[in-house]
Amino acid sequence: MSSPITTHVLDTARGRPAPGVGVVLYRLQGEVWREVGRGETDADGRNRELLSGAREAGTYRIAFDTAGYFERIGVARYFFPVVEIVFILDEPEQHYHVPLLISPFGFSTYRGS
Repeated sequence: MSSPITTHVLDTARGRPAPGVGVVLYRLQGEVWREVGRGETDADGRNRELLSGAREAGTYRIAFDTAGYFERIGVARYFFPVVEIVFILDEPEQHYHVPLLISPFGFSTYRGS
């Protein structure tokens, strides 16, 4: 079964994908965030394997290690060391693609396809 949650990180300052970005996926259970997946982006800035196993409706959070990425490519100054995106997966049979566009001093996201 393929992951119902995928991501793609693009470095808008450099105009290219962001490989090697650490990604951790959490699901809110009660009042506690539980880790349900982790990995890093591939050479094309994608992670297609964040969640394996059961697809459950609920509130999820993806945390991106942007500091590690910026430091690895030699960017000394940046504002967001971690970007966290919280979203609701309300139709488990659907695919949820959560892209992240980053630069040292900003980021944006949206629900992709």
